[in-house]
Amino acid sequence: MANFQFKKGTKVEISIDEDGFRGAWFSGTVVKTPAKNDKKVMVEYETLLAEDESTPLKEKVDLVQIRPIPPRESKRVYELNDEVDVSYNDGWWEGVITQVLQGGQYSVYFRPTREQTEFKDADLRLHREWVHGNWVPPLEEEAVLPTEDMEKEENHFCKGSLVEVSSDEDGFEGAWFAASVVEVLGEGKFLVEYKDLKTEDDKEFVREEVDALHIRPRPPKTGKIDKFKEFEEVDALYNDGWWVGIISKFLGRSKYQVFFKTTDEELEFKDDELRLHQDWIKGKWVMASKAMDLSG
Repeated sequence: MANFQFKKGTKVEISIDEDGFRGAWFSGTVVKTPAKNDKKVMVEYETLLAEDESTPLKEKVDLVQIRPIPPRESKRVYELNDEVDVSYNDGWWEGVITQVLQGGQYSVYFRPTREQTEFKDADLRLHREWVHGNWVPPLEEEAVLPTEDMEKEENHFCKGSLVEVSSDEDGFEGAWFAASVVEVLGEGKFLVEYKDLKTEDDKEFVREEVDALHIRPRPPKTGKIDKFKEFEEVDALYNDGWWVGIISKFLGRSKYQVFFKTTDEELEFKDDELRLHQDWIKGKWVMASKAMDLSG
């Protein structure tokens, strides 16, 4: 996206690539229109203060760290497992609805900190990514109804389709496991057989029923990566599944150290055990490393 879209005075949201702030967006204003080839822009935060704690914080940030303010939508009812942003600690923090409570209250789980807190619906908005000049998923007036979503999801899969399946069970959050569709059951449900997970007697591969929220096609191959970048989001092949993590260090000889937020662990992997992380959103693959790309 061209620099001129972020002229002086433009209201934006800014991400901060520092420990304790990753995954959050903060409101601010562009202080100075960036030059044509400038990769950075000066911004002033609305809620964060400078060291003197009396004036708003100003700093130069990379263009990939800013995006437009998401349009506000009419009041909505959120559902279990909806990905949302929560207005909290001066910013918008990504979380997942884990419980729908009474009186417009929701319990939200934050994966990076493994915390769960209750919020009012007024403090929530549907989580979206700014991808190549569009909000993903699309705005409410463009979004399809849930029943249409299920029909579209079913159209992606048929008997024999190679898929990946996720689980909400403790210890498995954030991982995807290779499987194939045994039968399309209808109403957004599928019978799948795992490729690598076996029954307790170790004689057969596990079969189970899953819903449309927990199944996706196999991600397309992104080609051979010469070298993964530090802080790049990846999937690591570990314990029979693909687990999302972040490259924390290049160790040499095609080896990397990967940090897993959900378990607060760092493990070592070879490059052939890693792939770029991609998300399946509204029937399309979105690459995490490009999700905030504003310079294209």
